[in-house]
Amino acid sequence: MPVTTFEIPEKYSYQTGFLANLETEAIPGALPIGQNSPQKCPYGLYAEKISGTAFTAPRWENQQTWVYRIIPSASHTGFEAVPTENSLSPKFNYLPDQLRWDPFDINDGVDWIRGLNMVAGAGDPALKNGVAYYIYGATQSMAENTAFYDADGDMLVVPQLGALDIWTEMGRLLVRPNEICVLPRGIRYRIDLVDNQPIRGFVLEIYNGHFHLPELGPIGSNCLANARDFQIPVAAYTHDTKSTWTVCSKFRGQLFRASQRHTPFDVVAWEGRYYPYKYDLGRFNTIGTISYDHPDPSLNTVLTATSQAHPGTAIADFVIFPPRWLVAEDTFRPPSYHRNCMSEFMGLIQGSYIAKQDGGGGKKGGFQAAGASLHNCMSSHGPDSAAFDKASNEELVPVKVGTGSMAFMFESCYMVGVTDWGLSKCSKLQDKYAEESWGSLQDLFQPPTTITHGGANGVH
Repeated sequence: MPVTTFEIPEKYSYQTGFLANLETEAIPGALPIGQNSPQKCPYGLYAEKISGTAFTAPRWENQQTWVYRIIPSASHTGFEAVPTENSLSPKFNYLPDQLRWDPFDINDGVDWIRGLNMVAGAGDPALKNGVAYYIYGATQSMAENTAFYDADGDMLVVPQLGALDIWTEMGRLLVRPNEICVLPRGIRYRIDLVDNQPIRGFVLEIYNGHFHLPELGPIGSNCLANARDFQIPVAAYTHDTKSTWTVCSKFRGQLFRASQRHTPFDVVAWEGRYYPYKYDLGRFNTIGTISYDHPDPSLNTVLTATSQAHPGTAIADFVIFPPRWLVAEDTFRPPSYHRNCMSEFMGLIQGSYIAKQDGGGGKKGGFQAAGASLHNCMSSHGPDSAAFDKASNEELVPVKVGTGSMAFMFESCYMVGVTDWGLSKCSKLQDKYAEESWGSLQDLFQPPTTITHGGANGVH
């Protein structure tokens, strides 16, 4: 069965269907029938609309949700700025170098909010234009009676170690390594550890638009990530209007907080298309060549956020490299050497990657689980010398690669800058990545001894 076998069993129920218009009630009859905002809502609830797109966005991309809650979210004190030591602000150093990081540390004594560090990105959340890449690592659940929301954009979360128990306004999600989740802009949530185990992983944040399934074109009506496999919370609430809660907000890369005398998780029912969701990467239906040559990695796109200015060009693609069969004949099977107008940020959840050495044994260097690499706009990259030698000389028989492994890529049309945290403060940037990967490539050129030139340009 094409699903992941998880060490931590599922404990929540879900709805399914990517971007479907869903409805869910924790109490039967809590949803109004035939209208959104009656004079009096059932059970004395308040109606509140959460808009994820402009009111006048085309219907196919319009994302709005009506929630029916005990106290409106507007009931809170004023926000105050909170000083932070972690890297959240979009201040970047733009470099043409190929960069690679050793496995990132898990920050001891911090929670999700304090353990989130921006490593790279582009653009400005105030203009709703750009992306940001984060590493998170934490050993604590969020403080009691604390919730968080991101006003800057949607966050796609990729756990690498430890499970996330996420309590959102729309219900609860359990997200484990080899699953991803998307937490949309503005949705309030809190993250708890499971069995007090530490967490570490990656986050792709988009400042504009939302994630969609990629178009399938000639592939047809199924394959890659199928809409039916995305899981969405069911309504779940608590009735607490006496406790003091802290609501933290990330707003243009700064942290703010306010307090309120009610829980943010008091939504008894909701309906709409704007909600958090998760997806098991083990359900991805991989497509590849069954004849020759190596297809572009876009064939492995799980989710995409497209640019309206340039159709077919992604603000961000989330791409994976799952277990798969390689059967191409007379073909160099790893990815080719490449210069790309797009930027490529890669990470490894577990295992190894076909085009890179893994470093091994927890040593520094190589491409390891919990590490990452960045190949920026037009920065040359490709298989390292060991991978090239192996793939150039191996017997071309059908072989399954990637068993027990999962690599991924955040690809973006932007030139991606690196934060000071990513360059120095994290202390994980490898010094001689390019030299160690490609410096030992040999001159293998063997021209024929007799050359007949067809014109004056035949210089040798």
